[in-house]
Amino acid sequence: MRPLRVVLTGATGFIGSAVLRELAGHRTGEDAGSDERLVVRAVGRRRPEDAGPVDEWVRADMARPRTLRGVCEGADVLLHMAAVISPDESECAAVNVDGTAALMREAARCGVSRVVHLSTAAVYGPGPHRGPGVNEVVPAPVSPASRTRLAGETHALAAGAAVLRPGLVLGRGDRWVVPLLAQCLSAVPAVWDGGRGRVSAVAVDDLARLVARLALAPGRADGRGGIWHASHPRPVRVGDLLRTLARHDVLPAVTAELPWQECLERLRAARIPVSERQFALVATDHWYRSDEVWRVAGCSPGPSPLARVEDAAPWYRSAVAARPGG
Repeated sequence: MRPLRVVLTGATGFIGSAVLRELAGHRTGEDAGSDERLVVRAVGRRRPEDAGPVDEWVRADMARPRTLRGVCEGADVLLHMAAVISPDESECAAVNVDGTAALMREAARCGVSRVVHLSTAAVYGPGPHRGPGVNEVVPAPVSPASRTRLAGETHALAAGAAVLRPGLVLGRGDRWVVPLLAQCLSAVPAVWDGGRGRVSAVAVDDLARLVARLALAPGRADGRGGIWHASHPRPVRVGDLLRTLARHDVLPAVTAELPWQECLERLRAARIPVSERQFALVATDHWYRSDEVWRVAGCSPGPSPLARVEDAAPWYRSAVAARPGG
């Protein structure tokens, strides 16, 4: 039987590397129902360090669209996990918009039948957001990364992609969420607004399972192009997240509670490189209805992301300690 050929971008990144590990499980039969041989082609500027699951590696640069010619030849599935998160708008646009457009044109030219494209719930911009579905909130991105990722979605949707918008992604390799929480906690050592805020979150390995299932499940996701919220269906209380991280010695334990306006005043006084918008993103209501994509994919979301923190705690402890002031 002809093997299923999967093209993966971003295989060296936080989420892409988790997807690569998940594909390896499918290929070796560790995942129930994986009866098809996979050929995994990684696309990027450098070969993944853990290249065991990679059958083919194509050197290409998402910021140089001409180098993407031919990367999808003979492929059945494209998993586009690559993105740039930077304060530089032109740097973000080169990859998130122009690179994505070129990649999707290449997928269409080569007749790729299924595409999964990773975006972010950050495209919705400032909240609060309390449980809207995809079509119930209008994107209002404010950062260069979010603006360009929203623009990149247009090209993916034109190629028939399933576009995934996860919220906060937690796990080994996370260099944004928990380090940001640590910075905010150093400036405002309290339970922010009583910890009442709820946020959409997902463990990186669970998100990788979802991506692989959407990509590989026979027929299940055909014709399911469109936008999907891709967090765990149950939002996480900010207070519970802080307490869980403290219990595993990732962040210091705090018990004092401060009202939100006082939290903002203390953040301003601390003069750390964290904006009020970034603080609000991890401290106040930013959650989105996310149950539908798991049902469509036939994939269990697993336990709460908080239950996954223990496995990632050693990595988080070293990552937070390595930051200035850690």
